[in-house]
Amino acid sequence: MPAKKLKPVFKKGRIEAAAKREHVSVAKVQKELDLGRAVLPANSRHANLEPTVVGKSFACKINVNIGTSAVQSGWKAEKEKLQIALDCGADAIMDLSTGGNIPLMRKVLLENCAVPVGTVPVYEMLARAGSPEKLTPQLILDVIEEQAEQGVDFMTVHSGLLLGHLKYADKRTTGIVSRGGAILAGWMRKHQMENPFYTMFDDICAVCRKYNVSLSLGDGLRPGSLADAGDKAQFAELDTLGELVLRARKLGVQAMVEGPGHIPLHQVPMNIQRADKVCHEAPFYVLGPLVTDIALGYDHISSAIGAAVAAREGAALLCCVTPREHLGLPDADDIRNGVVAFKIAAHAADIARGVPGALERDTELSKARYSFNWKRQFELALDPKTAIRMHHEAASSKNPEGEECCTMCGPDFCAMRINRKALAEAKK
Repeated sequence: MPAKKLKPVFKKGRIEAAAKREHVSVAKVQKELDLGRAVLPANSRHANLEPTVVGKSFACKINVNIGTSAVQSGWKAEKEKLQIALDCGADAIMDLSTGGNIPLMRKVLLENCAVPVGTVPVYEMLARAGSPEKLTPQLILDVIEEQAEQGVDFMTVHSGLLLGHLKYADKRTTGIVSRGGAILAGWMRKHQMENPFYTMFDDICAVCRKYNVSLSLGDGLRPGSLADAGDKAQFAELDTLGELVLRARKLGVQAMVEGPGHIPLHQVPMNIQRADKVCHEAPFYVLGPLVTDIALGYDHISSAIGAAVAAREGAALLCCVTPREHLGLPDADDIRNGVVAFKIAAHAADIARGVPGALERDTELSKARYSFNWKRQFELALDPKTAIRMHHEAASSKNPEGEECCTMCGPDFCAMRINRKALAEAKK
């Protein structure tokens, strides 16, 4: 007789809270969760959490990566970035800390963050072990349990990268660009054994179910260049991730799937559609994707272009990329620029997909613009602080802030002012 399929167990009221935030019925959220087409990252120990549902049937969400580094940043700097990300509308935060006091950084995040918090546990495993080949099954489970007990809502585990896939990655232009993927590839090459995150997947799921931690099945073989997009390595791992989605669901663990990387613009729809089919409609979580490799210093723009297309096709969670991607650890301004770029991408996709309430916000702002209601325009803007600053800088004695005209054209050449005046005179 087959084993009974388990179901995730949510803390009381969290599904209802997520439905209210989304302006949909509880029944709709429950249905999407039951089908595995949505996840609700909500660790039972994350006390101050305001639940967020992630799935293609709901508004597209964005995640922001922060985290301490042994050489560049401590928890105080990352706490500032956290606040900026939240102020700009981040729907989830991932702690990618690789140095310093990693448990302390998580503690600070969880205490100050009401949105879901995610991690990549293998980073702390490596920090403790010292080198990839020293990872052990016990260390893997210990770190996952400790992070789950602390309150982490979702974790990236690179369980789909198998020993047999490495030969495909060896032929790439940029090899393996995922840090987690590279760490586990190093372990497999050294020991000539299968990925422990794959062989121990059921044990990992047992820990996650205990605390209701969602799994984000990592793409350790995501393409790091356009030249490697859509190769055997990427899609071999994707097939394995599809298998793991079904295993996680059977074990009562929520699962979403991480996606590429660097993808030419015309290939983005195909990638989302293929992932949706292979991974049984599990929510797709994409890093960008970046649609060109040459936008150094402007990768937030390159990736937001790809993200908008991906979200239009059904990607449910977008991982924010900052201008400093490929160049260094982002500072506070980079976080702001990256988050706003991705909020634009997500909102544009919501409009295209007909998400309730998305277009209404744009229409309301347009009405405020036509009536020169600057206060209301700022309230509706994605980044009010920047809009207010730019507006104030443009104002002058000849073009005062309170006058009914746009601050770019001035009173004499403002098209809306001229049109409104002509209409008013015609009615006399």
